[in-house]
Amino acid sequence: MQTRTLAELAQELGGTVVGDPATVIRGVAGIREAQPGEITFLANSRYEGYLGETRASAIICDRSAREAHLPLLQVDHPYLAFQKAVRLFRPELYQPLPGVHPTAVVSPAATLGEGVSIGPHCVVEAGATVGARTVLMAGCYVGVQASIGEGGLLYPRVTVREECVVGARCIVHAGAVIGADGFGFAFDAGRYHKVPQVGNVVVGDDVEIGANTTIDRATTDSTRIGDGSKIDNLVQIGHNVQMGRHCIVVAQVGISGSTILEDYVTIGGQAGIVGHLRLGKGVQVGAQSGVTKSVPAGAKVNGTPAESLSLSLRLHAWLRRLPELLPDLTGRTKALEARVDKLEANQKESVQ
Repeated sequence: MQTRTLAELAQELGGTVVGDPATVIRGVAGIREAQPGEITFLANSRYEGYLGETRASAIICDRSAREAHLPLLQVDHPYLAFQKAVRLFRPELYQPLPGVHPTAVVSPAATLGEGVSIGPHCVVEAGATVGARTVLMAGCYVGVQASIGEGGLLYPRVTVREECVVGARCIVHAGAVIGADGFGFAFDAGRYHKVPQVGNVVVGDDVEIGANTTIDRATTDSTRIGDGSKIDNLVQIGHNVQMGRHCIVVAQVGISGSTILEDYVTIGGQAGIVGHLRLGKGVQVGAQSGVTKSVPAGAKVNGTPAESLSLSLRLHAWLRRLPELLPDLTGRTKALEARVDKLEANQKESVQ
């Protein structure tokens, strides 16, 4: 079991101790679940109320002044520091050995880099390249002339189809499919005809792709995912999408074909993006939004159809007030109708 004093931990995480530096830490946990001997963290003001309730022995927090009944480890970025602490106390359980498992099928025409680990029942086709120190867990498939960069990690049953490219140090979670055919059909003579999808997918360096996410190959050219982007589970990315660097796409998002996401775009869970749009640099899309038109750089949009965040919030506020406004509005309408009827009756009498 790993143990450290709070002072030792502060040195490793670049923090400052407020309280007893000799406090012994044996593990990490969330603020609600933590037990004595464990350190937790506070990176969201919503959890301030748990400061007085947590059983943790210490808390990683920012450098602002606060009262607490236990020692604090103050850092510049609490969430990042906690992630480092997790790795100190809970190292990776899976430590694959270099080599090819006897049940794996690797083409003699494939290229494997130094220190590669190919797990049980993996298939690596002819012309494929797997970079140095990359790990393929059980059941992965790497297609003809596909390429995976160095230092990558593919969890079980990941599929990288033919001619697709995955950059260096990428993490791809179980069941993800990179390079399935784009959804393209031409309608003629009463039936749909499949449009060949002859492009590929190019994933940049340091990208993480969630479980059961699908990134379709381009009709021609490439579907592209920029360096450092992070894609959650169960995301569908259509053919010819161009995603910039360091984008965040949360679970169950659907991005239709040929849409462009510039750098640093963030899309909340279950949002849908219509095809052939452009989302400018730094755009933020709220959860469950339906984006039907292009969005300029830096904008925040929400709702269906997605509007500017400020307009969306105002519309939502008015909708919530409708039940209390409706009786008054109905009364005013009836009064107005009565006045109109009376005016019309008076007008008829004056004509006669």
